[in-house]
Amino acid sequence: MIKNILFSIALTITVTAVMAQKRPEFVPFINQQHQWVDSVFNNLTPKERIGQLFLVRAHTNLGQGYIDSVATVLKKEQLGGLVVFQGGPVRHLDMLNAYQKNAKVPLLVTVDGEWGLGMRLPDSTLSFPYQMTLGALQDNRLLYDMGREVAKDFLRLGMHFNFAPTVDVNNNPKNPVIGFRSFGDNKFNVVKKSKAYMDGMVDGGILASIKHFPGHGDTDVDSHYDLPVLNFSRERLDSLEIFPFKELIKDGAPSVMVGHMFIPALDNTPNKPSSISKNVVTEILRKELGFKGLTVTDAMDMKGVTKYFPNGEGDVLAIEAGHDLLEISENSARAIDLVQKSIQSGRLNQADIDSRVKRILAAKYWLGLDKYKPANRNGLIEDLNRPATKSLIQRMADGAITVLNSDKAIFSFNKKQSTAVVSVGITSAQDFEKGLALQLTNGKNFYIPSDATDEELKALIKEIKSYKQIVLVIHDDRSRPRPELAIKEPVKKFIDELAGRRTITVMFSSPYALNSVKVDRSSAIILAYQNDDFMQRAALKVLLRQIKATGKLPVTVNKKYDFGKGI
Repeated sequence: MIKNILFSIALTITVTAVMAQKRPEFVPFINQQHQWVDSVFNNLTPKERIGQLFLVRAHTNLGQGYIDSVATVLKKEQLGGLVVFQGGPVRHLDMLNAYQKNAKVPLLVTVDGEWGLGMRLPDSTLSFPYQMTLGALQDNRLLYDMGREVAKDFLRLGMHFNFAPTVDVNNNPKNPVIGFRSFGDNKFNVVKKSKAYMDGMVDGGILASIKHFPGHGDTDVDSHYDLPVLNFSRERLDSLEIFPFKELIKDGAPSVMVGHMFIPALDNTPNKPSSISKNVVTEILRKELGFKGLTVTDAMDMKGVTKYFPNGEGDVLAIEAGHDLLEISENSARAIDLVQKSIQSGRLNQADIDSRVKRILAAKYWLGLDKYKPANRNGLIEDLNRPATKSLIQRMADGAITVLNSDKAIFSFNKKQSTAVVSVGITSAQDFEKGLALQLTNGKNFYIPSDATDEELKALIKEIKSYKQIVLVIHDDRSRPRPELAIKEPVKKFIDELAGRRTITVMFSSPYALNSVKVDRSSAIILAYQNDDFMQRAALKVLLRQIKATGKLPVTVNKKYDFGKGI
């Protein structure tokens, strides 16, 4: 046991020491010649070189059969890397070690982990607050620290590349796919926060990819299921959607992910997604914006691309557009075969393919994969649940809480007064209710399900209004906060009747939910953005005056609650 602990400590020190070493700037590095890169490149067949452009999906929650099938694909097609999805950290570590052991070239392991490992490995790993929540933060240094912590987690598991941050400017409240994943609707705030998070990850030794170029923030269609259409002028796109990408490219962004959107002002080929448009990827991103880092597609199995370009044609068009990496082709063997045929026919240029392969190999070299070592199981769960990381998460949550209307009711809140705690959207106490119950000497909890009827609610109104203080707590208890609350009309009327001058409203929801319910007459609104335990603890601390709220609205919700509001 002691030997294992000492080994784990030694490993942590080693990882920290490696991360502390000053790495060369990534973008110039991958465009230079390197002996290791040339050596590996020269040892690959033409088909294996094409394989380096592809990333295959990997899971550990779908059974050993699925894990083995991916191993077969990797061995047969010699792909460049993986996109890791759901499973458990120990199983993931074992899987990645096994895949790397049998790889001719070390694999690039990527993850879509916008809020950390917990996004894909919710069991036994930590999640940071969502980007919308962090858009309310006033101390961007915390986002840099978050990036460093995410990098530690990735390296500990043998992963190298995070498809984050999302730099889309979410200026459509009804956006079904970005929303809480964006830092907000103010392009300057988006740039500052994205840069801090990006820099933290890169300084920590992993790659970051800003996404979804040219900008997915003002869409009302989810590109996982269909092709969004953006009918904006080039002037509008340049001034808003493209602005964060332009600024972050200047600041050394290592990678840009291109999304699946049809944008006629950039490419008017009918139904052609930006992800497979040469005009978008090569002419605008590469030439106009001068980007020389890695480009990567959004997942190529999404309906946003396959709906109009099926049977592998989208894959060839993505290569033709100028991409370095293709994420999750529907059929990578078919795609590689089609690319080979396109080279033979002259549609694709061999020299262009070779230069991209060398960039990918140089990225692996920058990451230290020329000296690849398998990750160690010992102490893994402890290493991924560091007390310092948990403390940072709570500090970020504390800093994001936003108070609207007034804080007078919070300053006069009396724990000894008779208090009705009315919780909407849940049927039993969560962390906020449990913590508040320990503080109140004369309180009563009322739990209001989302589908409560008029008859059920009328009986409660008179009793609740008999209390001196009312704490109205609205929970969006779904796995992800959404713009509109999933509550029935009788409950909305009930909330409207309770939200008066004696009421402090606490919202564990998207800020856009302020348009779903009439709580603006509340004496104070404590906005906590999401329903996670760390946000519930933070909101409770604000109510009990243990901390002062410093968060500011990251979006304009309506005329009363616009960007930057916060007491």
